[in-house]
Amino acid sequence: MPTSLGGAPSWGRGMDWDKLRVFHAVAEAGSFTHAGETLNLSQSAVSRQISALEESLSVPLFHRHARGLILTEQGDLLFRTAREVFAKLAMTEAMLQESKDRPRGPLKVTAAVAFGGAWLAPRIREFLDHYPEIQISLVVDDAELDLSMREADVAIRMSPPRQPDLVQRHLMTVRYNIYASAEYVKKHGMPQKAEDLDKHRIIIYGTDARPPTPSVNWLIDAGSNAGHERRPILTVNNVYAIFRAAESGLGLAALPDYMTHEAQGLVRVLVDLPGPEVEAYFVYPEELRSSKRIAVFRDFLLRKVAEAKNG
Repeated sequence: MPTSLGGAPSWGRGMDWDKLRVFHAVAEAGSFTHAGETLNLSQSAVSRQISALEESLSVPLFHRHARGLILTEQGDLLFRTAREVFAKLAMTEAMLQESKDRPRGPLKVTAAVAFGGAWLAPRIREFLDHYPEIQISLVVDDAELDLSMREADVAIRMSPPRQPDLVQRHLMTVRYNIYASAEYVKKHGMPQKAEDLDKHRIIIYGTDARPPTPSVNWLIDAGSNAGHERRPILTVNNVYAIFRAAESGLGLAALPDYMTHEAQGLVRVLVDLPGPEVEAYFVYPEELRSSKRIAVFRDFLLRKVAEAKNG
């Protein structure tokens, strides 16, 4: 950020917060029209602000095309900086809103699709009953959102975080086992040993997306004979969809235990063949270590995990 000789920020002519806010919205939306809808401004007003900003900086920030806007090299540099600035401001605003006595404010949580939908979402109501002044936003995505860029405040991840500036707390051990519907077992028989899987229909996670855990497709190789390629009956890039396919009687599937405790009609197969264990972590940025919203959410989840173990 440019500074004046006295050390105070010097944005230069036209580099003010209003224009920067408009630029940030346009860069995210990819068009003047969509940015105007977000900002409640007309398309012409948004265009004038961007033109004024480009004129003040003496550089083009966007390539104009009939199908939309593309950031120039200079525009991309400014966008990355602006995104970081606005993310920090959003975090600071949320921290300032937090009451000294009671946690309050927004809390954006991300988790893998299956875990977020099957385990986490059903427990949110109880948490909000205790903390009604916290506004939870849950983003389920098998891809990892960038916590350092404030794409989320908290993540539940099925592997330890690689970034050094993230705080991690072990949440639970997730175990994978093999399941099929009672209908499937009745029709195709119960496999007695791992090698029998060669004769059965197998459902696995697809390769079109990043899997939620590295070992999610261990079933395709478990007990297979050398030189024999086991072909899946279905690949699908969503663990919940795998669960539903197995429940329908399509085939055998490796499923995490948090999905199968309450499943109706599923039978565990090859009980003596242990699946992989995956460690789940509660993760958040170091700079949010003092957030009461995060602390009470973490403690609530740890309590629910402990209750499940003891129950």
